[in-house]
Amino acid sequence: MIKVVKFGGSSLADADHFRQVAQIVQSDKIRHYVVASAPGKRFSSDIKVTDMLYRCYEMVRAHQNIDEYYEQIKQRYNDIIADLGLNFDISGELEYVKNAMLHASGRDYAASRGEYLNSLILAKYLGFSFIDAENVIMFKENGQFDAEYTQQLMQEELKKYEYAVIPGFYGSMPNGTIKTFSRGGSDVTGSIVAHAAGADLYENWTDVSGFMMADPRLVENPCAIETITYRELRELSYMGASVLHEDAIFPVRIAGIPINIRNTNRPEDAGTMIVATASSYDKQRIITGVAGRKGFSFINIEKDMMNAEVGFTRRILDVLEDYDLPIEHLPTGIDTISMVIPTAALEGKREKLLASIERRARPDSVVIEDGIAMIAVVGRGMTKSKGTAARVFTALAKAGINIRMIDQGSSELNIIIGVEEADYETAIGAIYHEFVK
Repeated sequence: MIKVVKFGGSSLADADHFRQVAQIVQSDKIRHYVVASAPGKRFSSDIKVTDMLYRCYEMVRAHQNIDEYYEQIKQRYNDIIADLGLNFDISGELEYVKNAMLHASGRDYAASRGEYLNSLILAKYLGFSFIDAENVIMFKENGQFDAEYTQQLMQEELKKYEYAVIPGFYGSMPNGTIKTFSRGGSDVTGSIVAHAAGADLYENWTDVSGFMMADPRLVENPCAIETITYRELRELSYMGASVLHEDAIFPVRIAGIPINIRNTNRPEDAGTMIVATASSYDKQRIITGVAGRKGFSFINIEKDMMNAEVGFTRRILDVLEDYDLPIEHLPTGIDTISMVIPTAALEGKREKLLASIERRARPDSVVIEDGIAMIAVVGRGMTKSKGTAARVFTALAKAGINIRMIDQGSSELNIIIGVEEADYETAIGAIYHEFVK
């Protein structure tokens, strides 16, 4: 039995959290491989070390002196070492990182050092071996992650060590330069390690007791989700739920490895299990979760007898492709078609886009409407329960909310609803409370 465990920045922010992490790891001997993030915030007004390193990089580019600011970063690490009582001197590493940044080592290199230094300390504290991610996580020349080569290298390296710490967030390019994943990429690293190790479970430790049914900033004390499938998680993550980095699903999904979201500060909580498939569901709630995002626009097109005009939709889609515009949803009627587009993607393109649609499709009318929020109601139980959509629509009607768009996938795993941005928070609450009494 092998567990791979990943600890986020909030779980490794200071020495007290290091001690909590050590207790968790050492309480279960099958926790063989640990993926570590950079130190996060110790308190609400604190600054994450990764953000401090980004700041140093920008200061170097602006030809500003970083000595005083970099001392704060050094102090963060030295405070952890001193408080843990470790006989461990990383002053040479800290100076090397500073000099590398001063000599234009690159933005990704600067950002990655937070994980690198934290992992060195954690490995020393746990008595584990240290595996540098730059030697085992590879990217291709075009910057894309090289999954096949990484799997080969990681498997070979892990076989050398019974217990090891691997820094998250980064790997290396073919020329040896450091390359990072997007923010939250330590989740991806943990998933990669779990896949390569053939883990029975990937534990992702953070500062919440699992995945919540709704955003706690919008719904007070939302219930935790006990079990969620990869597909449900992807739907909710895409719509803004942010406990787990979206790309972290794929390496373990391929291998069929379950993920357990756990709370470092409450290790007794079971957290949320993320699994490939699940036949059971909570019959009292039906839905697994509700999530959404603001910042969408409708491109509304009308034309009489549109349904009889061969190639009409293709011409519209060709125009959108010409302007590099992604389509989130595409609801249609007999004489109407609407495209849901991220508002930010339309910036600087609106007038030319409308002119191109007029020229290519000759519609009766075409307008862009902003201020739309999209909400996803997700749940495997929805496919087996009658009246779920009716309950969603009734809850919104009772809350006085006008539904601007409805879309449901063929799997019936989710219902997508468009509402005015001004109604977004109320809509999330109304849907949640309809299913969670």
